[in-house]
Amino acid sequence: MADRYHGDQAAAPGMLDFAVNVRHARPPEWLTRRLAERLADLARYPSPRDVHRAQDAVAARHGRTRDEVLPLAGAAEGFALLPHLRPARAAIVSPSFTEPAVALGAAGVPVEHVVLEPPFRLDEARVPDDADLVVVGNPTNPTSVLHTRAQLLALRRPGRILVVDEAFADAVPGEPESLAGDPLPDVLVLRSLTKTWALAGLRVGYALGAPELLARLTARRAHWPVGTLQLTAIAACCDPRAVAEAAAGALRLSQLRAEMVAGLESVGAAVVDGRAPFVLFRRRDAASLRNSLERRGIAVRRCDTFVGLDERYLRAAVRPEWPRLVDAIAGVPR
Repeated sequence: MADRYHGDQAAAPGMLDFAVNVRHARPPEWLTRRLAERLADLARYPSPRDVHRAQDAVAARHGRTRDEVLPLAGAAEGFALLPHLRPARAAIVSPSFTEPAVALGAAGVPVEHVVLEPPFRLDEARVPDDADLVVVGNPTNPTSVLHTRAQLLALRRPGRILVVDEAFADAVPGEPESLAGDPLPDVLVLRSLTKTWALAGLRVGYALGAPELLARLTARRAHWPVGTLQLTAIAACCDPRAVAEAAAGALRLSQLRAEMVAGLESVGAAVVDGRAPFVLFRRRDAASLRNSLERRGIAVRRCDTFVGLDERYLRAAVRPEWPRLVDAIAGVPR
């Protein structure tokens, strides 16, 4: 199924991987040590103290309260829980990450894709007034577009819940458009820690929202849904020193992105203006280009699996090895 296709399916072992947006090959050493210290505790169930430590670290990170924080087994778990809110009609601003539509559709919730045309700006969205659940990414995967706070808040309506996917928000220096610190009763923010801290194999994230909203979200959730190592990682990655490290990394990433964009444009790629740690670009020969790159041992993300995009679009993670990607594209006959 196209909507269950993800970038990890594009890269075989040994390939130069621009298809997956995890920034590093492994977690930092300090984080690995912190996790290793908890291995002896795995015979016990996750404790309330571990949950509270994770909640308190997230709350301090965003200026929220403990009861406004929900640890998650990756932000993707947050999407899986959305049907528990019992929406009558959902709208998903697209192109976007496909898991919310999958989860809602599987639960029988009518889903309408509000498809944005290039340059994929939110002020052009035509969201149905009767949609009582609206999902939008910021910055959006795969377009990389960063919407403004004003554009997001304009989507609020009485009786509607606005879900903002901020999985890549910490890659934007200063996080200027984030709603994570806003205690709004009708806004649910989902955050991921897997991309910045190379924890995709552990599944680590959290949700921020009003206590009543989080209670509805988790009403039928399984017991012990987040393990000890996940809770430890959440607390560690929201420690002020880790937040400062991520902020410094976001600045470096922004410069690297600008260099990569210039390189891609030099070989004929039409790049979508964005701020995420990946680049969406268009070429008429994108399908054959992707296959040629694969034969050269380079993986990029196909984008015809996203609603609103077609085979002309490719997505590439921002990586220091971007010159190899650009050189490979330059060597492919057009």
